Amino acid sequence: MDFDLLEINVRQQVKLINSRPSPALPKFQKTRVVPLPEFVATLLAQHLETVGVLDGEQSLEPCIGGLLFYFRERTPINKNYYNTHVWRPAILAAGITPSRSNGTHALRHFCASTWLEHGVSIRAVAEYLGHSDPGFTLRTYTHLMPKSDEYARAAFLWLANSNSDKRF
Repeated sequence: MDFDLLEINVRQQVKLINSRPSPALPKFQKTRVVPLPEFVATLLAQHLETVGVLDGEQSLEPCIGGLLFYFRERTPINKNYYNTHVWRPAILAAGITPSRSNGTHALRHFCASTWLEHGVSIRAVAEYLGHSDPGFTLRTYTHLMPKSDEYARAAFLWLANSNSDKRF
């Protein structure tokens, strides 16, 4: 985390290797920088003040030292355990039927669609998600942009109003 620049430097992920959570390079071995909203930075700073980072040697290479989220046993989070024993009970407690569409991966889709709906370019969203092809991002997420028609109409309305004294 770079709290001054409000950025997340995605340099690793925790991956299951031989059924054990292990630090590894991100998907496609592609590191990236993602903008960090100020309110998230504030919450992360509070988390770090309370819990701290995982002990151990830290480096730019994948390692457990410095992990922000981990089990109370001070081990990396196993996604299968987390999904079954943390995420699913939270979904059920909220009165939602668990499904693939509301699993933890849905948070990634929510983030991408929110960026796109608020005008972040396809190229930037592709970079933030670690996609090498913005076309893939476009094919994957455009159906989640319900306001596109509204924006298209508004663009021409703006044009018509700004040129009201001119004829095409």
